[in-house]
Amino acid sequence: MTGGAGGGADRAAAAGAALARSARGRTARVMYAAAGALLLLALGAVAVRGVAEPRVALAFTALIALGECVRITLPGDREQAPIGAAGALAYALLGPLRGVPTAHGTLQVVAVTGAGLLLAWLPGLALPHRAGRPHRRPPWADQARRDSAARRLLAVGFAAAVFQPLYNGGMVDRFSPEGPAYGAFLTAVAALAALCDATLAAVLRASATGLRFPAALEDELRSLFGIGSAIVATGMLVSLAAGEVGLWALPLFCTPLLLAQVSFRRAAAVRATTGQTIASLARATEVAGYTPHGHARRVADTACALGRELGLGTRELALLEYAALMHDVGQLSLVEPVPDGATALLPCDEQQRIARLGSEVISRTGVPRQVAEQVARLADPCPGPVGGEGPVPLAARIIRVANAHDDLLTAARGRGLGEAVGRLEALEVLRLGRGRVYDARVVDALARFGGQGRG
Repeated sequence: MTGGAGGGADRAAAAGAALARSARGRTARVMYAAAGALLLLALGAVAVRGVAEPRVALAFTALIALGECVRITLPGDREQAPIGAAGALAYALLGPLRGVPTAHGTLQVVAVTGAGLLLAWLPGLALPHRAGRPHRRPPWADQARRDSAARRLLAVGFAAAVFQPLYNGGMVDRFSPEGPAYGAFLTAVAALAALCDATLAAVLRASATGLRFPAALEDELRSLFGIGSAIVATGMLVSLAAGEVGLWALPLFCTPLLLAQVSFRRAAAVRATTGQTIASLARATEVAGYTPHGHARRVADTACALGRELGLGTRELALLEYAALMHDVGQLSLVEPVPDGATALLPCDEQQRIARLGSEVISRTGVPRQVAEQVARLADPCPGPVGGEGPVPLAARIIRVANAHDDLLTAARGRGLGEAVGRLEALEVLRLGRGRVYDARVVDALARFGGQGRG
């Protein structure tokens, strides 16, 4: 009977994961269909009417294509092509060119953006497959690239649909291109386009990862204050400067954005080094025989699944994963290892001592200070302030539940219990301490997905 219930929990968790994948597929297909229909409409309209200002359209197409080939990876494994995005936005907001009005319109903006994206994908169509060299997937086969392209077309189409009809209809003529009102209008349109792109990205991210939509949207909006603000500013500057200097504005004002990309690449290298430091510390307790093999990774996977269930954003999830991987570093100070590394079964005072010793080690490694603070509070009782230090951080409460869950499962396996029975027993122990030793919300979240770490 118990095993059947445990199997039911496992099947429910698997069904939930399959449902999430299905929802993500439906969301992506709807977005692809909308972007594809818009692009086909735009290409058809341009084919019938002809290309307005072909030299200008060709210059922006080349800029978008080149920008798409120079991409960066942002925190949270988000890919971005800042120069391509800025070029597309600039064309959508392009008014006069060297003082001469333009007349390319909304659909040509979409067509030029789509042509630039397609040109960036063309080299991937004929990539040679050499012996002894792994086959590279073409860009159009990359899920992140397809998502980015669909979002780009829809967001740029939105910006052009707001700006171009007003400009071509003469309603913007009341604003002098040199005056503040015209700049404020461009800023408002660019901000709305950025908000549109962030919303689309949040929808895709929430459906792909199971992250709650408000948390996903918060992540995307937060990224606007980084490279996103540089993209919007560059797009606006290019469109404004083109009115005076013409197409020279494209290379002139995109160069600073290229330098910003270099800085982001260096920041990514620093993050990679931090990740290697954390991985080494996480492995140290296993190599020294203080914790079972894979314990830190299992705790981190379960903690991240709980964090997503509780609505944490990408940055909070990253810090949570770091702390979960290093939560047992304090055990290296022990003369004798704890049996099976199960700190959850130790007296509370000993757990707190180990947590604080681990925090002292972590604080000297250069990782964000929040990680050390979370590890220091791992063993503090969950209800209310302790010793004047304030409430226990949610991340610390999550890791405490995830760690205890894995320790209890390990103990159950050691007694020869089956996996399903062990999971039920571990969950029952956690429920007994719900609200006293373990945070009630975290235990309830663990029960909802059956204690299955989802990475």
